[in-house]
Amino acid sequence: MEYRQLGASGLKVPVLSFGTGTFGGKGEFFGAWGSTDVTEARRLVDICLEAGLNMFDSADVYSDGAAESILGEAIKGRRDRVLISTKATFRSGDDPNDVGSSRFHLLRAVDAALKRLGTDYIDLFQLHGFDARTPVEETLSTLDDLVRAGKIRYVGASNFSGWHLMKSLAVADRYGYPRYVAHQAYYALIGRDYESELMPLGLDQGVGAVVWSPLGWGRLTGKLRRGAALPAQSRLHATGDKGPQMDDEYLYRVIDALDAIAAETGKSVPQIALNWLLQRPTVATVVIGARNEEQLRQNLGAVGWNLTADQVAKLDAASAFTSAYPYWHQSGFAELNPSPV
Repeated sequence: MEYRQLGASGLKVPVLSFGTGTFGGKGEFFGAWGSTDVTEARRLVDICLEAGLNMFDSADVYSDGAAESILGEAIKGRRDRVLISTKATFRSGDDPNDVGSSRFHLLRAVDAALKRLGTDYIDLFQLHGFDARTPVEETLSTLDDLVRAGKIRYVGASNFSGWHLMKSLAVADRYGYPRYVAHQAYYALIGRDYESELMPLGLDQGVGAVVWSPLGWGRLTGKLRRGAALPAQSRLHATGDKGPQMDDEYLYRVIDALDAIAAETGKSVPQIALNWLLQRPTVATVVIGARNEEQLRQNLGAVGWNLTADQVAKLDAASAFTSAYPYWHQSGFAELNPSPV
């Protein structure tokens, strides 16, 4: 397993992390991805550690906290061997203050997460989304207190826009608060919006990408094919309308390119899609999920080899997209605004 620096920090993380969104199975949305119990989770953790994958990602809203509890049980007795990343910000209760990035909510959320995880520190704590109602200074001063208290070690953000992230970094620099070294962002071969602004920002500011949903909301698992019906077991039946939408022709053009490269390499469609991501600038780690051992071992096969430059170029061409303004305009002046990829 390859390890990379997490942004401009001294922390080294594996290029693949394991996401626990499939743990628990509680709730209509954040619990609809799987129902892995403690016994199954322990087995998946075993396989990850055998492969050198030692970073596990969770959130307080995954299965209403059950995912963190199951992860805590699964790593019991080997906390020193793993890195834990988790998130808070989204609504986690009925109280008016059970949401956001206020001092009130973050202090309570971190203490609750520590209890569920059965640990006294979190390696990487990320804000799950931007809270426009709470002053950035309040949020960052709270994170600073939590770092000084030893409850969290590194801080990151998730699902921020470019200005959200840059404002936060500027405030951190002004007051000497911890800087975000990670941005957990949606990025996939069929979802390349990250490249327009967030990737150049990450390169400039030392913010590493922690990629979520690298298989495009389950569309690049190798089960979708042009003209074929959606498989009965696909989670897209339950969650497809809640994720990023795209034109069918665009999707199948990318899948056709993946199938062609799969025939050349003997690798699977998801392995190719994951390997493409691992060759992109700023990407520190890609969060993979699995409901069972077979899926996990399949995803672990994305490392230890690389697509050729020609194969990457074919995937780039198939997945080419038109950026939003002003990025499509800036792309016409590459002398001033060179592409990061």
